[in-house]
Amino acid sequence: MASLFGFLQQDIAIDLGTANTIIIHNDKVVVDEPSIVAVDRMTGKVIAVGRIAQQMHGKTHENIKTIRPLKDGVIADFNAAESMIREMVRMLYSGKKWFTPALRMVICIPSGITPVEQRAVRDSAEHAGGKEVYLLHEPMAAAIGIGIDVEEPMGNLIVDIGGGTTDIAVIALGGIVCDNSIRVAGDEFTSDIEEYMRRQHNMLIGERTAERVKIEVGAAMTEIENPPPDYPVHGRDLMTGIPKEIQVSYSEIAHAVDKSISKIEEAILQALEKTPPELSADIYRTGIYLAGGGSMLRGLDKRISMRTKLPVHIAEDPLRAVARGAGIALKNIHRFPFLLKS
Repeated sequence: MASLFGFLQQDIAIDLGTANTIIIHNDKVVVDEPSIVAVDRMTGKVIAVGRIAQQMHGKTHENIKTIRPLKDGVIADFNAAESMIREMVRMLYSGKKWFTPALRMVICIPSGITPVEQRAVRDSAEHAGGKEVYLLHEPMAAAIGIGIDVEEPMGNLIVDIGGGTTDIAVIALGGIVCDNSIRVAGDEFTSDIEEYMRRQHNMLIGERTAERVKIEVGAAMTEIENPPPDYPVHGRDLMTGIPKEIQVSYSEIAHAVDKSISKIEEAILQALEKTPPELSADIYRTGIYLAGGGSMLRGLDKRISMRTKLPVHIAEDPLRAVARGAGIALKNIHRFPFLLKS
């Protein structure tokens, strides 16, 4: 009988990110798509979700619009978010059109989220087919995903640099002791690069191109080991209006994102200031753990280490650490009292 109910109810963990949404089912990443939806303006129908919608972004005509339903880690467009979650969940059951089981979901949320924003995430999940919805703070999910025993009386500092928010939290005894959440993260780095290209090179580039530059030659310091080769960037010349190409080096990008990284460093220092002294002693030993896509910026760990004088460790798969942690929490729902139930 239990197996029948197991078949009728399925567990999924969702890392609902500003830039990417990852769904984990049975310990496997089954969906990893950009958080973006393409909608037909005339009918309001969803045309594409995820990677296909991403390819349309910045290239649409007047009948199609692309929407990123999440901004700064929270839902900005409720309907689009609901459609996106529903379509991504449907990707799990692409072969079984006739059957959608009841879903038990764990969804990750930023630690600085307000109760209203929390409600929006929960409602979207319920409308998309979630029968039981649990919410989990991202730094906590990242800590579990990294492999830290969060229930120990040992302090750990987690910095999760996502697309929209950077969540910094000191975790001990299965709870967040003090946290700091700022809306400076990967998206901010991308817009810094767009701004830099316009100011420095008189060249207009799109969001997708800036994102590509960040991945190919993004760096947090002007001098790093194993520097990447210069990258050719294509865009529109602001003076002539003609498309052109410019070679960009990693040190230029390091200058472009410098201010945003300084804000993240400040936020880490503020979190350390609020930490109780016993936990500060633990953090001196354990150091700082980085997770999230933003932590993959070359040299960022070294730069934060120089600023805080603490050892800095990057999660082995930083992009998926939060989703993996949510998957583990889902398996041990009764063990973790910090899962927020509706």
